[in-house]
Amino acid sequence: MRRLTRALIIGLVLASATGAGIACADEAPAAPAAAATTGGAAVPAPPPAPTEPQLVSVDKISAGDTAWMLTSTALVLLMTIPGLALFYGGMVRKKNVLATLMQSFAITCLVTILWWVIGYSWAFSPGSPWLGGSSRMFMNGMVFMKDAGKVTVSHLALTIPETVYAMFQLTFAIITPALICGAFAERMKFSAMMIFMGVWSLVVYAPIAHWVWEAGGWLNQRGVLDFAGGTVVHINAGIAALAAALILGKRVGYGRDSMAPHNLVLTVVGAGLLWVGWFGFNAGSATAADGRAGMAMAVTQIATAAAALAWMFAEWILKGKPSVLGIASGAVAGLVAITPASGFVGPTSSVVIGLSAGVVCYLSATSLKALLGYDDSLDAFGVHCIGGIVGALLTGVFASKDIGGADGSVVIQLLGIGATLIYGFSVSFAILKLIDVTIGLRVAEDQEREGLDLSLHGERVDY
Repeated sequence: MRRLTRALIIGLVLASATGAGIACADEAPAAPAAAATTGGAAVPAPPPAPTEPQLVSVDKISAGDTAWMLTSTALVLLMTIPGLALFYGGMVRKKNVLATLMQSFAITCLVTILWWVIGYSWAFSPGSPWLGGSSRMFMNGMVFMKDAGKVTVSHLALTIPETVYAMFQLTFAIITPALICGAFAERMKFSAMMIFMGVWSLVVYAPIAHWVWEAGGWLNQRGVLDFAGGTVVHINAGIAALAAALILGKRVGYGRDSMAPHNLVLTVVGAGLLWVGWFGFNAGSATAADGRAGMAMAVTQIATAAAALAWMFAEWILKGKPSVLGIASGAVAGLVAITPASGFVGPTSSVVIGLSAGVVCYLSATSLKALLGYDDSLDAFGVHCIGGIVGALLTGVFASKDIGGADGSVVIQLLGIGATLIYGFSVSFAILKLIDVTIGLRVAEDQEREGLDLSLHGERVDY
């Protein structure tokens, strides 16, 4: 009952904190369309952009853009397997490392199949403002006809084959639920995890991706800026992580037994792979090999370095020593925070975003967690949700129309943050509770003490 009460209280706090922003945003008028003029003479407006996938001649495909997006897709997949798997795997106790690696690997496989069945269609095909249609179910209509010289392209990426765009977006759909695992590490049933991740990817991730990134999505229409996933990926995963931590409760022995990371070498290697892969995540979101991709890559590197240093120095000042885990966590916080802003800001702004994320996420992962008393095992909420909020808000502050073609608005950004927090938390909580009352979420206490490697998978590491 205490867990339920705490969860409801935090949910109400999140709702109240963002409700005012949503109300204000609802009153914000849309920018009126205006015809361009030159010397007083009206210039015809450009033809409207396509609103659905197109079958085009292969001559319209850019080899450079396609090569970059193929590379970006591989880089983002690298972020989950092996990047996130190693990052999380090194932070758990030795008896749970294989189970932690297994979670990332199994989620990669599960979400891939669900993306093929309906996930891509619900997220990125035209439909309602709330959810895409079924036109790309089983990736129907996504074709390449060599002899006819035709290929389908998404209306969201006109210079690359739609298959490449769909696979690029798949890698985002894979890493988002995998991030949630950090909150419930070392205590959730594997069967419950698989059910939760499958349902969550379809009823939480796909709709929010549609809201923000599909041209007809309601948050996209309102002008919410999220270049590469600050709301769709990080706030979304982070708030679901909080729901999971609250429902599952604390690990056995939390606060009494040592729960130090068993192998920080794995964690640092994983953080390095995340950093490298993130260039595909952010620069790849330009969907072209162009100047915007170049700027996104530059600001990603700069913000990440700034955040890692900010976390390191904050920890050094407050605790007396700069830790390896701290600088690695700071780097991830910087990557998270620059994600929504990466296609909209310049280098100087990225330093501010990185420094802010490093300090705020450090305090969130330490002081805030201790204050509220939840067991977010690997700080999925403290780094990803809080870092995503910092980045989304500062996107509204620093967005440059010269870089991204859009002005920022903190009020509009609050709309995206609030909608993601409220929908993500409430639906994630409901899914988890339903699983809990049916098959149960948590392993038995003796299984948890033994370790999930042996109790769930019958294996263990010997190093």
